[in-house]
Amino acid sequence: MFSQIRPRTAVLRAAALLTGFALALSGCFMTPGKFISELAITGPDSFTFTYEGEIFFLGLSKLAQMEAGKEEFTPTECFDEETYENRDCTEDELAAQRSEWEAGAAERAERETKQAKQMAALMGGIDPSDPKAADELVKILQRQKGWERVVHKGDGVFDVSYRITGTMGHDFMFPLIEGFPTTNPFVQAYLRKGGQVRINAPGFAAQSTESGGLGTVLGAGSFAGLAAMGAAEEAREAGKDPGAIPGVPQIEGTFTVRAAPGMRILANNTDEGPVAQAAGEALVWQINPRTAQAPTALIAAGN
Repeated sequence: MFSQIRPRTAVLRAAALLTGFALALSGCFMTPGKFISELAITGPDSFTFTYEGEIFFLGLSKLAQMEAGKEEFTPTECFDEETYENRDCTEDELAAQRSEWEAGAAERAERETKQAKQMAALMGGIDPSDPKAADELVKILQRQKGWERVVHKGDGVFDVSYRITGTMGHDFMFPLIEGFPTTNPFVQAYLRKGGQVRINAPGFAAQSTESGGLGTVLGAGSFAGLAAMGAAEEAREAGKDPGAIPGVPQIEGTFTVRAAPGMRILANNTDEGPVAQAAGEALVWQINPRTAQAPTALIAAGN
């Protein structure tokens, strides 16, 4: 018996794209690439935070726009239902596919228009389909305090240098971008009564359900879930790393939390614990695609 159902790889790829876009619309639209980041508690009421490296914006990548504007009929492969081997589609099968594709044209156009508006709302009013979208984002970031370097490397990947010094009189979150929702934080610092500071880095956990990445839905790392849903299969066939997705930087970096002399590190989830240094103590996390727990620490910064 024969069947014209699409092969597993194509189905998984389509599911991955839909999942990626759905997550982007729910706020999971940024992820770190290669980076070095540090949060230094320099005094009872002061801190310095730095981030050097890559930030990937899903909405500005080819991954999120693969189907946008694709108004050309492309027949799906047919395969033998018993052997699962690909075969040539019959004329009747091709005609049925084309008829189904034409019938859904209006629905596709309406869906793409709606998704474009939703994505623009997430991107501070920037239309991701605009060729100048990346340049607009660069301008938005450069006018905000702290963003010392912002360079678009292509395909939604930006090379940035961020540095800010402030007081511990308020909570802190990175990144904060004007006009963007605050649902995709890399690092958070929350003030507690009694001079304590709670530090979480949900964006630096590739496989944690707390990270807000695709792992939350797919059971794998931020955007690594896409690899598990088709891209990995294709990569293996090509003899490449099954965890890598073309155009999406894999998370890889170092996150350091420093506590000034006299402060106490009350809790942390590093492998080695606090490291004594001339200027206090430091906690260091090595982040990679296998990192399962988001870095976290509790520091007594004041009396």
